[in-house]
Amino acid sequence: MFLKPPPGVDQAAQHGIALPAPRAGASIAALALALLVPILLFYGTAASMVGIWNSSETFAHGYVILPVSLWLIWRQRAWFARIPAQPWWPGLALMAGAGAAWLAGRMGDVGVVMQYAFVAMMPLAALTLLGPRLAAKFTFPLLFLLFAVPFGEVFVGPLIQHTADFTVWAVQATGIPVLRNGTRFELPTGSWSVVEACSGIRYLISSITLGCLYAYLTYRSNLRRAVFIGMAILVPIVANWLRAYGIVMIGHTSGMELATGVDHLVYGWLFFGIIMFIMFWVGSYWREDEQPAPAAAAQEVPTLAAAHGPAKSLVPIAVAVVAVSAAWPAFAAYNDSANHNPRPVVLAEPAVGLPAASGFPAWRVHYMEPDTRLERSYRAQDGSPVLLQMLYYRNQSKQKGLISSVNRLVGEKDAYHEISSALRTETLGGRSLPLRETVLRGPDGPLLVWHSMWVDGRYLSSNVVGKLRQAQGKLWFRGDDGALVVLAVPAVDGQDAARATLRAFTAQHFAALDAALNAAKGPVR
Repeated sequence: MFLKPPPGVDQAAQHGIALPAPRAGASIAALALALLVPILLFYGTAASMVGIWNSSETFAHGYVILPVSLWLIWRQRAWFARIPAQPWWPGLALMAGAGAAWLAGRMGDVGVVMQYAFVAMMPLAALTLLGPRLAAKFTFPLLFLLFAVPFGEVFVGPLIQHTADFTVWAVQATGIPVLRNGTRFELPTGSWSVVEACSGIRYLISSITLGCLYAYLTYRSNLRRAVFIGMAILVPIVANWLRAYGIVMIGHTSGMELATGVDHLVYGWLFFGIIMFIMFWVGSYWREDEQPAPAAAAQEVPTLAAAHGPAKSLVPIAVAVVAVSAAWPAFAAYNDSANHNPRPVVLAEPAVGLPAASGFPAWRVHYMEPDTRLERSYRAQDGSPVLLQMLYYRNQSKQKGLISSVNRLVGEKDAYHEISSALRTETLGGRSLPLRETVLRGPDGPLLVWHSMWVDGRYLSSNVVGKLRQAQGKLWFRGDDGALVVLAVPAVDGQDAARATLRAFTAQHFAALDAALNAAKGPVR
């Protein structure tokens, strides 16, 4: 429940009624400590958030989250005088949990987990220092800090797909023929593609952030707040579908002279601004203004404050908060030093024993540059060319990692584009090989691609499981070596024939690929 200060408390300050200043001062100092300690101890994580705010317009709103949160706390400052801070020692266990989550994210190099755990330490530290009774009065201002985390990229893919689905359906419903190929489609007047900028993720994140703040400030009923926040989620998604359809229709009816350049973005933001204005305007009809408090409420404030008992010393709990917070980055620094492997990566060519093939389509995966890359083309026993790509990573970082949101089979401007993708599990001599099968289409025809990740000695197809495996390996001081194994074959004769070629190749030669990866890693320290 989001609580607002009782009007009587504000009136007490306005009427000059004496409030216990030392008690309020100690509580404010404790809250300041709760906000500052995580920033100082986890400076690298905080800096990574600021870096994303700088580089991405989608998350530029992060700069205003902390000032808004502080303003929300300031407008409720009368609570500090009304309720004394009562240290809550069980809160240290919650802080330890957040620290453990940060460490897990650190081990797996999952930035968003680290950032959420870091930000969560601020309200948890406030809860520990102030106690549940006082901290509850600042529930929303403290939780609002979570909006500073640049999260949402995971929704880009589904948003792109749903936007393409609606746009194609709407254009066809208008009576215009459409030829669709994945997220790309062609009209008689020209070609269109739904890319990340068309996903609507910027509109969605902005709308949710503003919607939560507006609901908190405008309504007192949690039901009304929930309904408005639901609108703030649904409206921008549907609005983006209509925006995409409108832009395609403008381009089509103008012979591709309008809505195909910079004006494409201008129309989008103008439409979004109008939709947001209408949503907040409609929401204002159900606003719930604060009711004036009776005059006697102001006289009751000192009595209510005294009823909670004297404030306790915050020094012991503050020292404990600092100690619990500092333990995790200290261990992470030691773990990084112990896991660092100075040896250069030597990835030998697998002993496949097949003749080389020439003329394979010019395609390579669009991943961060690894420590070493091996690319070979072989002539399979059925005569089909098989492309092998192996990317090996060691001492991974945000600039060089096997699992990252920027790693894709094809780049946004590549000649090839993805048609479909599905998870598969192949059985090789009684051993299961999880992989992802993807169909690509390009100027030389379709490609059938099998790719699997090798993390801490195991093959995986899930990024989430891969990160967990990477974190486990680092936690047990086994290093963070990982690799991507990619096999591709032209699918001009159909996917079934291409799949049979890849299945035969892996059954005969995957042991050689596995041996090459294990040899590159070397003995476990």
